[in-house]
Amino acid sequence: MKTFSRDGVDLAYRDVGTGLPVIFQHGLGGDEAQVADVLPDQPATRRVTLECRGQGGSGYGPVERLSIATFAEDIEALANTLGIGPAVVGGISMGAALALRLAVHRPARVRALVLARPAWVFEAAPANMKPYAMVGDLLTRHSPGDARRLFDDSPIAAELGKLAPDNLSSLQGFFTRPDSVRFGRLLMAIAGDGPGVSEADIRAIAVPTLVIGHDHDLVHRLADAQALAGLIPSATLHTITAKSQDRVAYRREFRACLSQFLETLA
Repeated sequence: MKTFSRDGVDLAYRDVGTGLPVIFQHGLGGDEAQVADVLPDQPATRRVTLECRGQGGSGYGPVERLSIATFAEDIEALANTLGIGPAVVGGISMGAALALRLAVHRPARVRALVLARPAWVFEAAPANMKPYAMVGDLLTRHSPGDARRLFDDSPIAAELGKLAPDNLSSLQGFFTRPDSVRFGRLLMAIAGDGPGVSEADIRAIAVPTLVIGHDHDLVHRLADAQALAGLIPSATLHTITAKSQDRVAYRREFRACLSQFLETLA
C-alpha cells in the first residue's frame, strides 16, 4: 500500500498492474482487499483503489467532511496525482455510489462505469441503509460490547439473520473496529448521505455501463440494480449468485462478468 495526502489527511491506496486503467472502490467499512477479491486476472489492468477516509489504512480527517462527495473528490485528486486519464470507474456498494457520482460530476474521468451491488440509486438515506445508521448510532453511545448486544437483540438483526445473513455478518464485524466512536460517526454520515445525483443525471450517462446485482440481500437490493440498469441507456445488468447462498459462485460469477465487460474495452 502507498499513501498520499489531501487536505492534511493521509490516505492509503493500491496501484497495481499495467494495462487498462481501472479505478475500483470498496464498500462502506471495506478496504482494497474487498476489491482485489473480485477483480479478474484478464484482461490486464492497472487497478487503483483508494481506501476511503476512516477505512482501511486511511485517516479520518474532520468528521464533518465524511461524505460521499468528499470521498469522490479524494478519488479524483488521487487519479490526477497518478496521472491517470479517462478510466473504467466502478465500485461495490458505497463504491458504486462514488463511481456514479464521478460519472455525473466528473464525466471526463469516466470512460466506462461499473456499478456492483449498488446500495443507492439517487435518493439520500435510503431505507436499506438504516442498519448501518443503527450500528453507527449504537457505537457513538455505548461501549462496543454493549452496542453489539443491543444490535444483536434488535428486530433489524433478526430480520437480517433470516433473510440476508451476509449483511448481518458484515455489520457485526463493525463492533470490533478501533476508534469505535469515530467509526460510528462515519457509518451514520454515509448511511444518511447519497450520491448527489438526480434521476435526470443518471439518464444522461452515455458511457458503457455494467450493473451487477443479486437477490437475498436487504442492503444491496436487486431492485436498485435493476433500477439503475433501466435508467442508464447503455447499461447491461448481470444478476449473479448472492454471497449468502454460495460465496465461491459469487466470486466466480462476479469476476466472469467483469472480465467480459473489461475485454470489450481493452
